[in-house]
Amino acid sequence: MSGQAEVDKSGEALAAQRFQMLEDIAKELAGEVMFPTCFETSERLRKLLDDPEVALEKVATAVSLDPLVSSKLVNLANSAAYGLPGQTIRDVRAAIHRLGLQVVRTTSLAIAMRQMLLSRDMVDYADFCRRLWLHSLDTAAAAWVIAKRMTRLNPDEALLAGLVHDLGAFYMLYRAMQYPELRARPQTVKHLIMQWHESIGVTLLVSLGLPHDLAEATADHDQLRPLPPTPRNLADVVYVANVLAGSSFEWMLQDIPAERLEQVTSGPQYGELQVEIAAHVEAMRAVFS
Repeated sequence: MSGQAEVDKSGEALAAQRFQMLEDIAKELAGEVMFPTCFETSERLRKLLDDPEVALEKVATAVSLDPLVSSKLVNLANSAAYGLPGQTIRDVRAAIHRLGLQVVRTTSLAIAMRQMLLSRDMVDYADFCRRLWLHSLDTAAAAWVIAKRMTRLNPDEALLAGLVHDLGAFYMLYRAMQYPELRARPQTVKHLIMQWHESIGVTLLVSLGLPHDLAEATADHDQLRPLPPTPRNLADVVYVANVLAGSSFEWMLQDIPAERLEQVTSGPQYGELQVEIAAHVEAMRAVFS
């Protein structure tokens, strides 16, 4: 009974708990960000890949220490997106050679994000976690196709930007689980996340060692605006991909009226990409879901 009383605090105490969480996050972002242990492999690879002269053998050795990352890389190398007819990849080194180091970094981050959402602490948020994860995969797939077909940007970099565009939401959800008053109120947590995840996400991406321009490209992905006729930069690609992947559930958590959401429509230039995007979404989900 005392535990329930501790959770069921008044509105004023709940507001204080919200402020405390944001204050704690701000302090952490100002110093050394402590990621969940599932990010250890990703962080280790990031430091390794920061060396432009790093040897492929060294990367392969580091990746091989994590069986989950290794298996996902091999699966991805043989997927419809990257596979070649009659050339099946069977080892990590060959997978890295086919995929490239950017995709290695993306894959390790994807696995870390997925593992974080599978934490026992997230059980009360299972549906929200699932939707957030699938939305991230769908956005990544759409960003890859858009960049490849409509811009001169690196598609693999666009895929990474799409994948991590909601990293701030993942991290805030993980942190919120440490506060009993918030943990017991899913709607409060979801609303808080949608209000703050963009700015927090940019800082997190920088702390993970991603390029500043890539981090900044995710800054305003949930700021409702018309779709550009043609993407001009990575920020445009992320925004369009976010919309095509179905960002309405995020917008609705920000109390944006439905009539405003209906005003965001994609032109035929994006409609022509839907078949290819759907195929890439299927490939991404097959590997990472």
